[in-house]
Amino acid sequence: MKGLITKSTGSWYQVLESETGRFFEARIRGKFKLIKTRLTNPLAVGDRVEFSLEQDDVAWITKIEPRKNYLIRKSVNLSKESHIIASNIDVACFLFTLKHPETSLGFLDRFLACCEAYSIKPLILFNKMDVLHADEKEKVEKIESLYREIGYETLEISSYSKLNLDVVQNILQDKVSVFFGHSGSGKSTLVNALQPELNLKTSEISETHLKGKHTTTFAQMHFWHFGGSVIDTPGVREFAMIDVEKEEIQHYFPEIFKIGRNCKFHNCLHINEPKCAVLDSVESGEIVDSRYFTYLKLMEEAEENSSK
Repeated sequence: MKGLITKSTGSWYQVLESETGRFFEARIRGKFKLIKTRLTNPLAVGDRVEFSLEQDDVAWITKIEPRKNYLIRKSVNLSKESHIIASNIDVACFLFTLKHPETSLGFLDRFLACCEAYSIKPLILFNKMDVLHADEKEKVEKIESLYREIGYETLEISSYSKLNLDVVQNILQDKVSVFFGHSGSGKSTLVNALQPELNLKTSEISETHLKGKHTTTFAQMHFWHFGGSVIDTPGVREFAMIDVEKEEIQHYFPEIFKIGRNCKFHNCLHINEPKCAVLDSVESGEIVDSRYFTYLKLMEEAEENSSK
């Protein structure tokens, strides 16, 4: 039998059987061959699998089909291990909030680099526009302009005022989507605004630290009434890239890769090499400091991982 993983709690899975549309509680049987690295989970929501049924309609997963892509986060407690958040994604939506909670550009850049690395279409949603003052909206517009210039699709939204939710629906229709962002950035609220009957649990922002409280504790796929699905995920603190060489990192920053073609040396890593067009562009402001800093950080991590 074939099916789709629609929920993962870490200890068991929910599988949607392809032909009948029935849901089964599923377990893993045997060892799965993982990506050649240390992963905390062999299966993720979005995976297509084969399974067999035993007594009491308990499904045993026997095979996972090849993934077209996936996104990974660093494990919370095990820094050397990683966790697949979701797989087989058509569009990954990043909810950026200027405040309540504040989203760093570094976090956004890391997400975008991971999307580039694993061939996933990103969409940057500037959320909670209804709570921003005029000067804050102007700041968002500048950030939005920066990323659009690089080539990323962006959209200003609000779940409460319904700003551009019709546009979001059109983009997500008939696609497998996933929402990312800090806890409290409005992922579950946006899902509820697009489809109220799902009634996902939402959280209040902690007034002490202006950070969101975790409400989603495991990944789960929900199906849109307008076609397609969304994978609701726990708040992610940091994305990760695995099996990536440091020489590859520049490919995941479109503006760095483009300008890097003008460097004197074809193998330039844009760190301290002479006649580096990228360093000149950082100096002139053509490449934004925050983007370049994230690039250096990912280079450093790739170096560390290769030495383990």
